[in-house]
Amino acid sequence: MSNKSFFESKNPLLTDKKFIQSAAEATQAGSAVLAETSTIAGAVNKTLILFSILMVTSLVSYVMPSTFLMIAGAIGGLIAVLVATFKPHTSAVSAPVYAAFEGLFVGSVSAVFASMMDGIIFQAVSLTFGTMLTMLVVYKTGLIKVTEKLKTGIVMATGAIFFVYLISFVGSLMGFQMPYLHEGGTIGIGISVVIIGVAAFNLLLDFDAFEKAEEHGAPKYMEWFCALGLMVTLVWLYIEFLRLLSKLNRD
Repeated sequence: MSNKSFFESKNPLLTDKKFIQSAAEATQAGSAVLAETSTIAGAVNKTLILFSILMVTSLVSYVMPSTFLMIAGAIGGLIAVLVATFKPHTSAVSAPVYAAFEGLFVGSVSAVFASMMDGIIFQAVSLTFGTMLTMLVVYKTGLIKVTEKLKTGIVMATGAIFFVYLISFVGSLMGFQMPYLHEGGTIGIGISVVIIGVAAFNLLLDFDAFEKAEEHGAPKYMEWFCALGLMVTLVWLYIEFLRLLSKLNRD
């Protein structure tokens, strides 16, 4: 594999390689499949469907929060994402399954934070969608262009963050706490702001993937795949805003 091919695939979920492969598979399948190719409008519609599913299950778990629903939602959502990542053609099923499970996680987590601070859910939701709209404007106006170097930087930063979270999780099982990561204060708040910044830049990759899918003539199921990628980023961004607001409330 050439270096160019490697750096074309930057988003863990949404990559040029997947779009090209899916388009090639569609070509082999015949003209009937080619007639149904991915479009930006279709991907947006699929995103709205996934968001609706997530909202329904989030409300259920918010009203009836439990550790079981939180853990089940997190594990179920992770499995659905892994299935879609390795088998994109299952996205029409795995993406809605992800939204349903992740809603259980999001609702339970929201209930926990809501008990700590009044109005935190409304603030986190507003900041999440405000950030999405801002980054969409930035992307559409070309203020920040999604170059290969930018993709590389974003994915490296994202990988580093999730590696730190993994160490933190393993450490918590062994009685070790990662310094500053879950704490308030200037450093803890600064870390949260940086993480939110990285999550926000991931939105640029998601928007770019919507266009890449249409550009490469990817099959229709890639609309679900693109929508799933955007939902994963939005959920991450929302959780990080909850964490930041809770830290600010402590101070």
